Amino acid sequence: MDNSNSNNKPNMPKMPKFNMTWLYIFVIIALGVVFFARGNGLMSSSAGVDRDYTTFKQYVEKGYGTKVIINKDDNTLRMFVSPDHIRDIFKSGTDQVGTAPYVTVQIGSVDKVESFLDQAVAHKKIASYSYENKSDSGLMDILFSIGPWILIFAIWYFIMRRMSSGVNGAGGVFNVGKSKAKLYEKANEMGITFKDVAGQTGAKQEVQEIVDFLKNPKKYTDLGGKIPKGALLIGPPGTGKTLLAKAVAGEAGVPFFSMSGSDFVEMFVGVGASRVRDVFRQAKEKSPCIIFIDEIDAVGRARSKNPAMGGNDERENTLNALLTEMDGFGTNSGVIVLAATNRVDMLDKALLRAGRFDRQIHVDLPDLPERKEIFLVHMRNLKLHKDLDIDLLARQTPGSQALTSPMSVTKQLL
Repeated sequence: MDNSNSNNKPNMPKMPKFNMTWLYIFVIIALGVVFFARGNGLMSSSAGVDRDYTTFKQYVEKGYGTKVIINKDDNTLRMFVSPDHIRDIFKSGTDQVGTAPYVTVQIGSVDKVESFLDQAVAHKKIASYSYENKSDSGLMDILFSIGPWILIFAIWYFIMRRMSSGVNGAGGVFNVGKSKAKLYEKANEMGITFKDVAGQTGAKQEVQEIVDFLKNPKKYTDLGGKIPKGALLIGPPGTGKTLLAKAVAGEAGVPFFSMSGSDFVEMFVGVGASRVRDVFRQAKEKSPCIIFIDEIDAVGRARSKNPAMGGNDERENTLNALLTEMDGFGTNSGVIVLAATNRVDMLDKALLRAGRFDRQIHVDLPDLPERKEIFLVHMRNLKLHKDLDIDLLARQTPGSQALTSPMSVTKQLL
């Protein structure tokens, strides 16, 4: 942490983050309240009929109305019908016309209407009358007409956002084709370099050229050299293939994409190929960088040796996409693919040809001096007895496949 920045800047309170989800919920609730109120007569959602002025006066004299609203801008009025007389005017009940139906009347002189209504109020023919100076424009009508579609779209959009973001904010159903590769922006932050890889002198020498190219590519390009497309680490389980790949990225200090071959395999057709294209797209944006595929035999098996694989098989489509990305018409300048496997005999021949995995690096079981180096690496932070014989430990672990693990070293010491 940079203490200078923390000392110079006052501790400002963090503003709460605005969550768009609450906006969607508010819109949905607001529209729901509007249409609920309209449907229950709380807003003017009931039916209306047009009548002439003479008929309107007859309705008032008979006591059919409850109140009258006059609109001076449009020279119209609305008389709301009493619930007891809805059938007298509309010939139907409240289920068809609503709880507050009205009669619309086109008027001429407002003064005459006011005089008539004053007498009607005095004789208790109607309860009251009022004015509506604004025009009963189509704004609310337009809102009510397109409101249901807005509500449906808002609900659909909210559900789609929730599905795309996933339950815990991770990739959801719409991100199924995205790469699952874990990115280390600066691989040297992992703290793994060649000094942490004991033994494997020959393997380290072979990958050293890749490291030099990533550190200083101009040195090779000036001589006409090209960056290697890929390297395949071959060896028994537990010999440190993954550790060696991390050390290559750590030494070079470039972005490092790490994933397993099984990450490409899905039950949905086309997902694996989409993930291959996505990880290479990200790698091109951050080149020079390294893509490491562990256990590549999960997706790179020979096509002719698996009779269950057909033209539409997901694994074959994924392999085809990988072959195309590694050495197709497109260029992947600055992207090196490292892969590890302990079953090289099962890989497809197209993966092993020159131009894809240009070199195969064998990571064999450690011999006696290398086993001693491995013990020394893992015992750097251990408290040791002064009489501990490391040579004896190295001689007691011939053919060991798990000395790259600190836990296994500790068990050997105990």
